[in-house]
Amino acid sequence: MTLYDEIQKLKTFECNERCVLSVYLNTNPADLNAQNGAWKIHLKNGLKRLEEYLTASNDSNEIKNYKALRKKVEKEIADNQNDLQKGVVIFASTHDDLWSVHHVQVAVKTSFHWETAPVLDELRYMYKAYPYTGIVLPSSKGVRIIDTSMGIVNEEIYEEFDANLHVEAEQQGGGSVGSSSGGRSPAEQVDERVQENLDRFYKEMASKVVKLKKDRHWDEVHIVGETDHAKTFAKALPNKPTSCIYKNMINIAPGQVIHEVFEK
Repeated sequence: MTLYDEIQKLKTFECNERCVLSVYLNTNPADLNAQNGAWKIHLKNGLKRLEEYLTASNDSNEIKNYKALRKKVEKEIADNQNDLQKGVVIFASTHDDLWSVHHVQVAVKTSFHWETAPVLDELRYMYKAYPYTGIVLPSSKGVRIIDTSMGIVNEEIYEEFDANLHVEAEQQGGGSVGSSSGGRSPAEQVDERVQENLDRFYKEMASKVVKLKKDRHWDEVHIVGETDHAKTFAKALPNKPTSCIYKNMINIAPGQVIHEVFEK
Protein backbone atom coordinates (compact mmCIF):
# COMPACT_ATOMS: atom_id res chain seq x y z
CA MET A 1 0.00 0.00 0.00
CA THR A 2 1.39 3.40 -0.98
CA LEU A 3 1.52 6.26 1.50
CA TYR A 4 -1.19 8.00 -0.51
CA ASP A 5 -3.51 5.00 -0.18
CA GLU A 6 -2.72 4.66 3.51
CA ILE A 7 -3.63 8.28 4.22
CA GLN A 8 -6.89 7.90 2.29
CA LYS A 9 -7.69 4.92 4.50
CA LEU A 10 -6.88 6.91 7.64
CA LYS A 11 -9.31 9.63 6.58
CA THR A 12 -12.20 7.15 6.62
CA PHE A 13 -11.23 5.37 9.86
CA GLU A 14 -13.57 6.07 12.78
CA CYS A 15 -14.95 4.42 15.95
CA ASN A 16 -18.20 4.99 17.82
CA GLU A 17 -16.19 5.66 20.98
CA ARG A 18 -12.65 6.95 21.53
CA CYS A 19 -10.26 4.27 20.33
CA VAL A 20 -7.52 5.91 18.22
CA LEU A 21 -4.15 7.00 19.57
CA SER A 22 -2.43 9.61 17.39
CA VAL A 23 1.20 10.40 18.22
CA TYR A 24 3.32 13.17 16.71
CA LEU A 25 6.84 13.17 18.16
CA ASN A 26 9.66 15.59 17.36
CA THR A 27 12.93 13.61 17.32
CA ASN A 28 14.97 16.10 15.27
CA PRO A 29 18.58 15.97 16.57
CA ALA A 30 19.08 19.57 15.39
CA ASP A 31 16.18 20.84 17.52
CA LEU A 32 17.06 21.93 21.06
CA ASN A 33 13.69 20.64 22.29
CA ALA A 34 14.55 17.11 21.16
CA GLN A 35 18.32 16.94 21.70
CA ASN A 36 20.11 14.60 24.11
CA GLY A 37 17.12 12.32 24.49
CA ALA A 38 14.72 15.12 25.48
CA TRP A 39 12.17 13.58 23.09
CA LYS A 40 12.05 10.53 25.39
CA ILE A 41 10.80 12.74 28.23
CA HIS A 42 8.21 14.37 25.97
CA LEU A 43 7.03 10.92 24.86
CA LYS A 44 6.78 9.58 28.39
CA ASN A 45 5.03 12.67 29.78
CA GLY A 46 2.60 12.97 26.86
CA LEU A 47 1.47 9.36 27.04
CA LYS A 48 1.30 9.52 30.83
CA ARG A 49 -0.97 12.58 30.78
CA LEU A 50 -3.37 10.82 28.43
CA GLU A 51 -3.49 7.78 30.70
CA GLU A 52 -4.16 9.95 33.76
CA TYR A 53 -7.00 11.64 31.89
CA LEU A 54 -8.51 8.28 30.94
CA THR A 55 -8.10 6.90 34.45
CA ALA A 56 -10.20 9.80 35.74
CA SER A 57 -12.96 8.85 33.28
CA ASN A 58 -13.16 5.40 34.93
CA ASP A 59 -13.89 3.53 31.69
CA SER A 60 -12.10 0.21 32.23
CA ASN A 61 -12.36 -1.00 28.61
CA GLU A 62 -11.06 2.31 27.23
CA ILE A 63 -8.19 2.31 29.71
CA LYS A 64 -7.30 -1.29 28.83
CA ASN A 65 -7.19 -0.53 25.10
CA TYR A 66 -5.15 2.63 25.61
CA LYS A 67 -2.56 0.87 27.81
CA ALA A 68 -2.09 -1.83 25.17
CA LEU A 69 -1.53 0.77 22.47
CA ARG A 70 0.76 2.86 24.65
CA LYS A 71 2.97 -0.17 25.25
CA LYS A 72 3.06 -0.92 21.53
CA VAL A 73 3.96 2.68 20.64
CA GLU A 74 6.73 2.85 23.25
CA LYS A 75 8.21 -0.42 21.98
CA GLU A 76 8.09 0.73 18.34
CA ILE A 77 9.98 3.92 19.13
CA ALA A 78 12.46 2.25 21.49
CA ASP A 79 13.26 -0.45 18.93
CA ASN A 80 14.02 2.20 16.29
CA GLN A 81 15.59 4.93 18.41
CA ASN A 82 18.96 4.60 16.69
CA ASP A 83 17.38 5.20 13.29
CA LEU A 84 15.05 8.09 14.12
CA GLN A 85 14.96 10.98 11.69
CA LYS A 86 13.25 14.34 12.29
CA GLY A 87 10.00 12.94 13.58
CA VAL A 88 7.71 9.98 14.14
CA VAL A 89 3.98 9.88 13.39
CA ILE A 90 1.89 6.94 14.62
CA PHE A 91 -1.80 6.12 14.39
CA ALA A 92 -2.92 3.09 16.40
CA SER A 93 -6.16 1.45 17.47
CA THR A 94 -7.31 -1.94 18.73
CA HIS A 95 -10.32 -1.45 16.44
CA ASP A 96 -9.53 -3.19 13.11
CA ASP A 97 -5.91 -3.49 14.31
CA LEU A 98 -4.96 -0.04 13.00
CA TRP A 99 -1.19 0.40 13.05
CA SER A 100 0.28 3.14 10.86
CA VAL A 101 3.89 4.26 11.49
CA HIS A 102 5.78 6.99 9.61
CA HIS A 103 9.39 8.02 10.28
CA VAL A 104 9.55 11.39 8.56
CA GLN A 105 12.22 13.87 7.46
CA VAL A 106 10.16 16.99 8.13
CA ALA A 107 9.58 19.09 11.23
CA VAL A 108 7.01 17.60 13.62
CA LYS A 109 5.28 19.37 16.50
CA THR A 110 4.96 16.94 19.42
CA SER A 111 1.38 16.14 20.40
CA PHE A 112 -0.71 13.20 21.63
CA HIS A 113 -4.39 12.52 20.98
CA TRP A 114 -6.98 9.93 22.01
CA GLU A 115 -10.03 10.35 19.81
CA THR A 116 -12.68 8.51 17.77
CA ALA A 117 -10.61 9.00 14.58
CA PRO A 118 -6.99 9.69 13.62
CA VAL A 119 -6.00 13.34 14.16
CA LEU A 120 -4.67 14.29 10.74
CA ASP A 121 -4.34 18.10 10.93
CA GLU A 122 -0.58 18.07 11.48
CA LEU A 123 -0.14 15.40 8.82
CA ARG A 124 -2.02 17.58 6.33
CA TYR A 125 0.25 20.50 7.16
CA MET A 126 3.34 18.32 6.63
CA TYR A 127 1.92 17.09 3.34
CA LYS A 128 1.32 20.65 2.15
CA ALA A 129 4.98 21.52 2.81
CA TYR A 130 6.31 18.28 1.29
CA PRO A 131 3.70 16.94 -1.17
CA TYR A 132 3.81 13.72 -3.14
CA THR A 133 6.52 14.41 -5.68
CA GLY A 134 8.67 12.90 -8.39
CA ILE A 135 12.18 14.33 -8.62
CA VAL A 136 13.80 13.51 -11.98
CA LEU A 137 17.58 13.73 -12.42
CA PRO A 138 18.55 13.32 -16.10
CA SER A 139 22.17 12.87 -17.15
CA SER A 140 24.22 11.52 -20.05
CA LYS A 141 24.53 8.20 -18.22
CA GLY A 142 20.85 7.71 -17.38
CA VAL A 143 17.83 9.03 -15.54
CA ARG A 144 17.33 8.77 -11.80
CA ILE A 145 13.87 9.25 -10.27
CA ILE A 146 13.15 9.86 -6.59
CA ASP A 147 9.60 9.17 -5.41
CA THR A 148 9.11 11.22 -2.25
CA SER A 149 6.44 12.48 0.14
CA MET A 150 6.77 14.35 3.43
CA GLY A 151 10.54 14.22 3.08
CA ILE A 152 10.52 10.41 2.89
CA VAL A 153 12.15 8.54 0.04
CA ASN A 154 9.46 6.07 -0.99
CA GLU A 155 11.49 4.61 -3.84
CA GLU A 156 14.40 5.33 -6.16
CA ILE A 157 14.32 4.28 -9.81
CA TYR A 158 17.28 4.36 -12.17
CA GLU A 159 17.28 3.72 -15.93
CA GLU A 160 20.69 3.55 -17.57
CA PHE A 161 21.41 5.00 -21.00
CA ASP A 162 23.87 2.80 -22.91
CA ALA A 163 25.22 5.11 -25.60
CA ASN A 164 27.50 2.49 -27.16
CA LEU A 165 24.75 -0.06 -27.70
CA HIS A 166 22.43 2.54 -29.21
CA VAL A 167 25.11 3.79 -31.59
CA GLU A 168 26.19 0.28 -32.61
CA ALA A 169 22.58 -0.61 -33.42
CA GLU A 170 22.22 2.43 -35.66
CA GLN A 171 25.55 1.69 -37.35
CA GLN A 172 24.38 -1.81 -38.23
CA GLY A 173 21.11 -0.55 -39.66
CA GLY A 174 22.25 2.68 -41.28
CA GLY A 175 25.72 2.16 -42.67
CA SER A 176 29.19 2.91 -41.38
CA VAL A 177 29.77 5.90 -39.17
CA GLY A 178 33.27 6.04 -40.59
CA SER A 179 32.03 7.36 -43.93
CA SER A 180 32.04 11.12 -44.12
CA SER A 181 28.66 12.87 -44.19
CA GLY A 182 28.26 16.56 -44.91
CA GLY A 183 31.90 17.22 -44.11
CA ARG A 184 31.52 16.01 -40.54
CA SER A 185 34.23 13.90 -39.00
CA PRO A 186 33.45 10.35 -37.79
CA ALA A 187 33.71 11.58 -34.19
CA GLU A 188 31.17 14.33 -34.87
CA GLN A 189 28.81 11.84 -36.47
CA VAL A 190 29.05 9.57 -33.44
CA ASP A 191 28.42 12.47 -31.09
CA GLU A 192 25.39 13.47 -33.11
CA ARG A 193 23.95 9.96 -33.07
CA VAL A 194 24.58 9.64 -29.34
CA GLN A 195 22.72 12.90 -28.78
CA GLU A 196 19.83 11.78 -30.98
CA ASN A 197 19.56 8.54 -29.04
CA LEU A 198 19.81 10.38 -25.73
CA ASP A 199 16.95 12.65 -26.81
CA ARG A 200 14.93 9.57 -27.79
CA PHE A 201 15.76 7.94 -24.44
CA TYR A 202 14.59 11.08 -22.61
CA LYS A 203 11.28 10.96 -24.48
CA GLU A 204 10.79 7.34 -23.44
CA MET A 205 11.61 8.20 -19.82
CA ALA A 206 9.32 11.24 -19.95
CA SER A 207 6.45 8.90 -20.84
CA LYS A 208 7.33 6.75 -17.83
CA VAL A 209 7.37 9.84 -15.60
CA VAL A 210 3.88 10.80 -16.83
CA LYS A 211 2.62 7.30 -15.95
CA LEU A 212 4.32 7.35 -12.55
CA LYS A 213 2.77 10.74 -11.80
CA LYS A 214 -0.69 9.32 -12.45
CA ASP A 215 -0.15 5.98 -10.71
CA ARG A 216 1.56 7.42 -7.63
CA HIS A 217 -0.59 10.54 -7.32
CA TRP A 218 2.33 12.96 -7.57
CA ASP A 219 1.30 16.58 -7.10
CA GLU A 220 4.60 17.89 -8.42
CA VAL A 221 7.43 16.94 -10.76
CA HIS A 222 10.83 18.61 -10.36
CA ILE A 223 13.78 18.31 -12.75
CA VAL A 224 17.33 18.50 -11.36
CA GLY A 225 20.35 18.29 -13.63
CA GLU A 226 22.95 20.08 -15.71
CA THR A 227 21.35 22.85 -17.75
CA ASP A 228 21.28 21.09 -21.15
CA HIS A 229 19.99 17.80 -19.73
CA ALA A 230 17.39 19.44 -17.50
CA LYS A 231 16.04 21.64 -20.30
CA THR A 232 15.93 18.76 -22.80
CA PHE A 233 14.07 16.48 -20.40
CA ALA A 234 11.64 19.25 -19.42
CA LYS A 235 10.79 19.76 -23.11
CA ALA A 236 10.07 16.04 -23.46
CA LEU A 237 7.32 16.26 -20.82
CA PRO A 238 3.79 17.09 -22.04
CA ASN A 239 3.33 19.52 -19.14
CA LYS A 240 5.78 22.01 -17.68
CA PRO A 241 7.50 20.67 -14.53
CA THR A 242 6.99 22.41 -11.21
CA SER A 243 10.61 23.55 -11.29
CA CYS A 244 13.96 23.00 -13.00
CA ILE A 245 17.10 23.17 -10.89
CA TYR A 246 20.24 23.42 -13.01
CA LYS A 247 22.62 21.44 -10.85
CA ASN A 248 24.30 18.06 -11.31
CA MET A 249 23.15 15.93 -8.36
CA ILE A 250 22.95 12.56 -10.10
CA ASN A 251 25.26 10.94 -7.50
CA ILE A 252 24.11 12.94 -4.46
CA ALA A 253 22.28 11.27 -1.55
CA PRO A 254 18.48 11.46 -1.95
CA GLY A 255 18.01 13.39 1.29
CA GLN A 256 20.24 16.18 -0.01
CA VAL A 257 18.38 16.23 -3.31
CA ILE A 258 15.04 16.57 -1.49
CA HIS A 259 16.51 19.36 0.63
CA GLU A 260 17.69 21.16 -2.52
CA VAL A 261 14.22 20.97 -4.04
CA PHE A 262 12.09 21.94 -1.04
CA GLU A 263 14.26 23.99 1.30
CA LYS A 264 16.44 26.13 -0.94
